[in-house]
Amino acid sequence: MPMPMSSELRDSHGGDAILTPHPSDAGAPAAQPSLEGLHGSVPVPPPSAGFWRQWRAFVGPAFLISVGYMDPGNWGTDLQAGASFKYGLLWVVALSSAMAVVMQILSARLGLVTGKDLAQACRDYLPAWTRLPNWLACELAIAACDLAEVLGSAVALNLLFGIPLFWAVIVTAFDVLLLLALQGLGMRFIEALILVLVSTVAGCYFAEVFILPQTHPDFREVSRALMSPGLGETGMVVVAIGIIGATVMPHNLYLHSALVQSRRLDPSTAGVRRAIRFNVIDTVVALSIAFFVNAAILVLAAMVFFGRTEAVRSDGQVVAFGEDTDWIREAYMTLDPLLGVTAASTMFAVALLASGQSSTVTGTLAGQVVMEGFLRWRVRPWVRRLLTRLVAIIPAVVLIGLRGDGSVTDLLVLSQVVLAMQLPLAMFPLLYFTSSAKRMGGFRSGAFLLIAGWTSCLLITALDVYGLPESLERGWTVIVGQ
Repeated sequence: MPMPMSSELRDSHGGDAILTPHPSDAGAPAAQPSLEGLHGSVPVPPPSAGFWRQWRAFVGPAFLISVGYMDPGNWGTDLQAGASFKYGLLWVVALSSAMAVVMQILSARLGLVTGKDLAQACRDYLPAWTRLPNWLACELAIAACDLAEVLGSAVALNLLFGIPLFWAVIVTAFDVLLLLALQGLGMRFIEALILVLVSTVAGCYFAEVFILPQTHPDFREVSRALMSPGLGETGMVVVAIGIIGATVMPHNLYLHSALVQSRRLDPSTAGVRRAIRFNVIDTVVALSIAFFVNAAILVLAAMVFFGRTEAVRSDGQVVAFGEDTDWIREAYMTLDPLLGVTAASTMFAVALLASGQSSTVTGTLAGQVVMEGFLRWRVRPWVRRLLTRLVAIIPAVVLIGLRGDGSVTDLLVLSQVVLAMQLPLAMFPLLYFTSSAKRMGGFRSGAFLLIAGWTSCLLITALDVYGLPESLERGWTVIVGQ
């Protein structure tokens, strides 16, 4: 089990350094570990084991986190961006993915070095008056994220079984049973299941982008879009903020710092250094795959939907598009050229359902982390899950009941804008802690992480402030339906 530490001491025998708490932490009540049932549950081989054996032991937390980067909220913003602006916001996907890698590396580093997750660090190291506002902001972000899972799962149930969207939203309340079943099977099973789901979705889009001739994009045009940032068109700012909120998710910063502690770590300096190195690899690989999936969805949406009033499916049926088209419900057409209509619809619906349910697991775990970390409240996971899901279901039921099925994509984008607005409240403390020699000792952020992290934080905050008026206007439009 990792020891909370802030400074490094050389032992009296000249051996490897050990990590001990900073004197300012002495006398403070020791917090119970986050996700106690999973804490230290995965054994780690000795340093003498080969690279691949060690990597297999450490791989997992970042892939679990990466589910949040490929959830229905991401799909909704990527589809909206591609259908409305072609490749014009692809640079935002790339930039936000790069910022996410930096932030998740810092989150993992905080958990490995201090033995605390981000919520516990905020409670212990920040003024007491910040605890309740920070916790409430986290809960709002988790509820916004869960709204995306509700809508994605409901659309999937609608596509698979023809259940009306209103009732499909109600059915999603029962996913608490799935959560209980998965948690009973252990961390490694959850990680392996999610890895299979991520690989399946990534494989389909890889085949379409790189192999299938009819969906092979013009890579020169794609490259130009990546290198030509801009937000000149009306509506771009809101969707860009939505993409950032869907990618750099605030609750994932809290969760990652707890998940890395599921490994039975060696608390020595060398052991922590090894854990940091393998978690960096885990993070870069997992989030690179997530970036590819998001970029592929945007590119294929641009090819299939942008500038068109209709499209012809492989079975000959013509599908008309308009300003009110719910892109998430037509997104299966991006897989149509590879799989055919029936298989594409089924595959997309299964992937969307799997994405929503996988994100449900990570969202619930994140909820436990922030509640236990900020307030030291402990509730049963199924109670936590049910409360979070009900908070998300109520606005979805009300808006779909009032406006019908055509509001799903708008709700998805709006939920991700809420996430982006909450991001600075998670990023500033994370950067403050990981830049502090008092908290991190010799493992504090180096120059690259320091510059990349603070630049990302300030860019996101500036974009939030710049886009706030348009975001509020768009939100009001979604709510009142005008």
